[in-house]
Amino acid sequence: MYLGNIIPLNGIDKKKIIIIIVVLLLLIGNIGFGIGYFSEMFEIQKIRKELKVQRLNVRVINFSNLFIEKVLKAKTEVSFEDRLKLENSVRDLEDPIILSLWEKFIESNTQDQAQEAVKNLLDALVKKISY
Repeated sequence: MYLGNIIPLNGIDKKKIIIIIVVLLLLIGNIGFGIGYFSEMFEIQKIRKELKVQRLNVRVINFSNLFIEKVLKAKTEVSFEDRLKLENSVRDLEDPIILSLWEKFIESNTQDQAQEAVKNLLDALVKKISY
């Protein structure tokens, strides 16, 4: 007996053929799922990187807004609570350059030093934002 003139069925049991076909289909399915799994893993890694960048952007923008509101727009001396908020916010950025620029700003002795430090700090903050 022949199956489509391709496979001779004389010595092969039909159950074995069905089992072989099922195993091959399962193997092909597993390969397909494996490819899909790794494809999704790469996509998840990409999304995690983008999320990390977005979170950093939010922290930079929040600090920038706080700095503008509490320091640049201030009509009186900045309160201790506001200075503490600013300090915690700048440390949350975990950026040594911005932190050093912040420290230069708070250690300024003259108006000119403070203005230069503000310019440098704001420039670094704008450059830190990723898009």
